[in-house]
Amino acid sequence: MSIIVEIEKKFFSKNNMTTKVKRSVTSLLPVAQNRKGCCIRCGACCKLPNVCPFLVTNKKGESYCSVYRLRPPTCHKYPRTKSEFLTADTCGYSFE
Repeated sequence: MSIIVEIEKKFFSKNNMTTKVKRSVTSLLPVAQNRKGCCIRCGACCKLPNVCPFLVTNKKGESYCSVYRLRPPTCHKYPRTKSEFLTADTCGYSFE
């Protein structure tokens, strides 16, 4: 295993601030073409690594962004790639 892969596993495979910074920087890149599906309003991505202050949940349990039109690219593009996909168990997106 290469040193690059080992570093990625150590620092980018967990739900931590380092991962959040990586998602913020890479959000300027395009979304992978093999991403399928759509947002099902589970809110899981809005809790990475901390709950977003703009996350709102309605009476039906659906999550939504209170600043949706102004949300940053990180939010709009998540999950951008399969390697950044930390919420596969609840998210409406998938990768082929």
